[in-house]
Amino acid sequence: MAWQPGCVTVVDTTEFLPPCRIAVVTGGNNSERDIAIASAAQVVGALRRLGHSVRVIDTERGWLPEEEEVGFLRSSVGRYPHADNGKGQVFPTWLMAAPDDFMPDLWFLALHGGAGEDGRYQGLLEMTGVPYTGSGVLGSALAMDKDMTKRLLRQAGVPTADWLMAPVTASEVERVLGWPVIVKPSKQGSTVGLSLVHEAAALTEALELAYQHDSEVMVEAYIPGRELTGPVLGDQALTVGEILLTQREIFDYEAKYQPGGAQEVFPADLSPLLTREVQRLSLLAHQVLKLQGYSRSDFRLDIEGHLWCLEINTLPGLTAMSLVPQAAAAQGISFDELVDQICRQAFSKTSMTCLAPSIPV
Repeated sequence: MAWQPGCVTVVDTTEFLPPCRIAVVTGGNNSERDIAIASAAQVVGALRRLGHSVRVIDTERGWLPEEEEVGFLRSSVGRYPHADNGKGQVFPTWLMAAPDDFMPDLWFLALHGGAGEDGRYQGLLEMTGVPYTGSGVLGSALAMDKDMTKRLLRQAGVPTADWLMAPVTASEVERVLGWPVIVKPSKQGSTVGLSLVHEAAALTEALELAYQHDSEVMVEAYIPGRELTGPVLGDQALTVGEILLTQREIFDYEAKYQPGGAQEVFPADLSPLLTREVQRLSLLAHQVLKLQGYSRSDFRLDIEGHLWCLEINTLPGLTAMSLVPQAAAAQGISFDELVDQICRQAFSKTSMTCLAPSIPV
């Protein structure tokens, strides 16, 4: 059956979003597939507790039968290779093949990295005429490109570390940036392919690793100091958090997702003035990159007390361990309330809130 938009009715309510048909889009074929599925598992539970009719889409497999969803979300992690060649994906046939009895009122994106976060899927979903969570095409693309992000941040007065784009020589890095440096793919998330390089001899290997994940690679001056994070929901800066590393020098993929790799503290132990500054810069970064819905900006606080913006995430994780849910909880917003607000922000982009009272849920 050809894809058709769901029925959307405009209402004005201050309560939870009325029951809707919500398609949770997850999976993907990149290195963050496992994290996306873990986020989807949490989101699906919250949406159903809120009374919505929910179906799950794996972007690699299509629409999942409802009886398979629980097993999929619990056990599919690691079943598919992490192979994002940077060329994108074939046209997602699931977009044209919604079940006959389920025409979504909302796409909830539980995707991270790759086509799910760089604007490609956002562009496709724009053509359906149905709202989707998170940022739009332009904001997603800008924030995924770390080079463009840093250029825009600097122009807006958000401090960010000096950087070079590869190809670069060790002598150029030493002259412009000094050692150590961070080498990372320019368009990847979750610090995939990232290396901390202390000396010239290790630069080539770090560049080769980063090139495995992207055709563009950034070399950035390393800023020692405290790791802070500033989530944003709509036009509100949430509680500022701090990541305390327990085993590694940097908050890389292993530190993020291995048990015991890091401890997250919400709220961060900062002065009121510094807390407000992190929140101000997080909101400014959100606005400069034309982001929508929610985002998370990561910072370093150096030993002299200066803040440096590292990057901005347009679809932050929504797992039980993720930073945005922790920030929301620190100011009394439950996970279900957070998911509800993310949905409401999606409808606010098109000045619509859906109401589908006849849907059996």
